Amino acid sequence: MSNAKTGLLEQLVCAICKFILWVTTSVIFFILITNTVLRYSRGSSLQWANELPELMFPWLVMSGIVLASVHGSHIATTFMMDAAKPKVRRIIGIAVWLVVAALYATLSWATFGMLEIVADERTPILQVPGSVTYICMLGGMGMLGLLALQSAWKVLRHEIGFPREIDTDAAINTAQG
Repeated sequence: MSNAKTGLLEQLVCAICKFILWVTTSVIFFILITNTVLRYSRGSSLQWANELPELMFPWLVMSGIVLASVHGSHIATTFMMDAAKPKVRRIIGIAVWLVVAALYATLSWATFGMLEIVADERTPILQVPGSVTYICMLGGMGMLGLLALQSAWKVLRHEIGFPREIDTDAAINTAQG
């Protein structure tokens, strides 16, 4: 869903997702290390140490999914599209991105409807509502839907191709940090 020049939406989504990745990874790592040290040094562990990583892991995964989408790092099979004429590719690209956006909107709406139900479920020790993990799904799917709409718009305006051309040098640089 990205191209050489990133827009405000991609920058904002990337910033949010990178922040979530850093926080969740750091906290999960710190909790696991602390719990391991306590277990081997004192023979006990933090009772809540299993719950917090379980609550944070979906946030970690969803932010990674959204970042992969922004960077176009998902696997794609494009041989059929490569055989199509550019005008046909463009029409199909717009249609595909709009369908993807509609599907993410539908999933977001369904997830939003479930928030009240899962809010009643609580974790045993920390008493965190189950809706906390559903909110990350709602946010992630919402961001993916917005990015899909933006991609449809960019294909319409000839800013990107469909399927997106891959700049291998940029992909390698991104992967290396």
